[in-house]
Amino acid sequence: MMSRRVRRRVVRRGKEKVDCPETDEYLSLDENGILDWTRLPDDTVIQLFSCLNYRDRASLSSTCRTWWTLGKSPCLWQVLDLRPHKCDATAAAALASRCENLQKLRFRGPESAEAVIKLQAKNLREISGDCCRKITDATLSVLAARHEALESLVIGPDFCERISSDAIKAIAICCPKLQKLRISGLHEVDADAINALAKHCQNLTDIGFIDCRKVDETALGSVASLRFLSVAGTTNIKWNLVLQEWSKLPNLIALDVSRTDINPTTVSRFFSSSVSLKVLCALNCPSLEEDASFASNRNHRGKVLLAVFTDILKGVATLFVDASNNNMNVFLDWRYSKIEDRRVNEILNWLEWIISNTLLRVSESNPPGLDNFWLNQGTSLLLSFMQSPQEEVQERAATALATFVVIDDENASIDIGRAEAVMREGGIRLLLNLARSWREGLQSEAAKAIANLSVNANVAKAVADEGGISILVNLARSVNRLVAEEAAGGLWNLSVGEDHKGAIAEAGGVKALVDLIFKWSRSSGGEGVLERAAGALANLAADDKCSTEVASVGGVHALVTLARTCKVEGVQEQAARALANLAAHGDSNSNNAVVGQEAGALEALVQLTRSQHDGVRQEAAGALWNLSFDDRNREAIAAAGGVEALVALAHSCVIASHGLQERAAGALWGLSVSETNSVAIGREGGVAPLIALARSDAEDVHETAAGALWNLAFILVMLSVLLRKEGFLP
Repeated sequence: MMSRRVRRRVVRRGKEKVDCPETDEYLSLDENGILDWTRLPDDTVIQLFSCLNYRDRASLSSTCRTWWTLGKSPCLWQVLDLRPHKCDATAAAALASRCENLQKLRFRGPESAEAVIKLQAKNLREISGDCCRKITDATLSVLAARHEALESLVIGPDFCERISSDAIKAIAICCPKLQKLRISGLHEVDADAINALAKHCQNLTDIGFIDCRKVDETALGSVASLRFLSVAGTTNIKWNLVLQEWSKLPNLIALDVSRTDINPTTVSRFFSSSVSLKVLCALNCPSLEEDASFASNRNHRGKVLLAVFTDILKGVATLFVDASNNNMNVFLDWRYSKIEDRRVNEILNWLEWIISNTLLRVSESNPPGLDNFWLNQGTSLLLSFMQSPQEEVQERAATALATFVVIDDENASIDIGRAEAVMREGGIRLLLNLARSWREGLQSEAAKAIANLSVNANVAKAVADEGGISILVNLARSVNRLVAEEAAGGLWNLSVGEDHKGAIAEAGGVKALVDLIFKWSRSSGGEGVLERAAGALANLAADDKCSTEVASVGGVHALVTLARTCKVEGVQEQAARALANLAAHGDSNSNNAVVGQEAGALEALVQLTRSQHDGVRQEAAGALWNLSFDDRNREAIAAAGGVEALVALAHSCVIASHGLQERAAGALWGLSVSETNSVAIGREGGVAPLIALARSDAEDVHETAAGALWNLAFILVMLSVLLRKEGFLP
């Protein structure tokens, strides 16, 4: 049995420039003509450090005193991404000595936010935090108070409902140099908070109050410095007040009202009343999309409207370039042309961030009626954003690609048209390039997208043809849990295809997956890694050659360990399925006997048949069925309580799925080959449920139950003959 897994967004890196001297191309050789790495020029070592993630950088720094010193070079510590790491007060204190010149910081979770304060990075300019649903006013206020030079603060995209207007006021008072403030999911932003921003932050040009429940519209009209404003997803907006106040903002050039209830009349009046406004982004606004006359109207008084019914790339292009080039992707052209105009760069950076954020949110809710948009525009936009200089935009685009193709998480169903559109427009190569990045955030999101897209057989082949299997195997060896988890998910989906199993084994995938189980079965929080690794091994174990390799690298012990010790049903199900597939090659290898002889294997599988989860019971019964073809296993299963457990399972699954019924009856069929076991099955009351299953309309269930009954009847006949011969029966 094969299975797959697709994932929507669960959790939430732009190319950074490192100021380093030019690299000296001359590398010193020792007297034997061998490169001596310790003789590398300092600038070469620094350049090498700049291409490594923080963990590898620290490992390399520890090799000698010189590299330890070079590893502390200020140019290597201008940007710090703490998201892949557990950042507590101890870790932050250890990093503090290197963070004097830190300019940009990214973190994940409220615990990291509290630890960031210990870094003593007083010159910090940019802070970005995600997964901050539980962050409080106190933490955010202290964060602002310790970083008075802050110019950009972005918290989201999770809903930060514990942050109130008090924290916004503290930010305004403590960070007078603030230029950008984007926070998601606030319950309310009142007038006092917004007026404090207007009063204390004279350079504040970019505000995003996204997915908030209530924002004081009138007060926002007092922030005269505003050039970019987003209220995407924010509810309870009084559009009549908005028109009166926002239209007077003298510098407002871009407004985002995506995913709101704005109506055509308000949009038209915005365009006619605001002198400075150039572009209004209104993606996924039902009131606009349902008005056919407005959707067909292309006269917006020289302003640009970006909506699902407009040509977004063409619209953005009219802001800056000759719109006659209909085939041009303005975002890609902008990057390649290296425009030096600061205002152009600002608005295009803002549009990338805003649109990618909205596309991710829309892909998560997957509203009906957007199929044409995704096929005609959405896919192209996301692939364009994956090449953005902004790392956050790249990640968000990859996450949206992983999400918008999913129809049903549980049944691993994806939209074939959307998946093949990604492949057709070169998305597989772009995703694999991101997966090769040293930035772990990009690695995990790209691997997730590759995994989900690979449910489609054509996409899976393209991934394999582009070298994706080796890339995923390398990522599966990552010490970062999220990266390893998504890579294992990709190998799980790719391993469904018969053509890919051998390639995964040749790339070292079997050992990498087994190693993942050994590593994460001893750690907390690794259930996702374990389920995906076990699922991939289960698919690979269905192949005779791969199953032999699984056993040879310790896979049996790893999978039995999961079956015995893990309490997560998804992990139990895949571990049992893997053991079942390993035991299914009795005629061609010795894995059946090997699994049966592994300490605790049979006892664990018998115990799993008592699970409350049908999938776990089904796979455990299937494993016992396969194992029962070995004589020693058959008796050992009975000794481990298998007869009682399987009879109880047969009783309980009379109205269950056909798959569970077949395996329960099949396991009893396998055990009933033994005379002793047949007697035990009869004694435990196994005949009645087998008769009930034999009446099933499902052919497979009928046959297995009938096979078990045949064995039982044969034994009874033989016993009666024997008893008559001995004179015990007339």
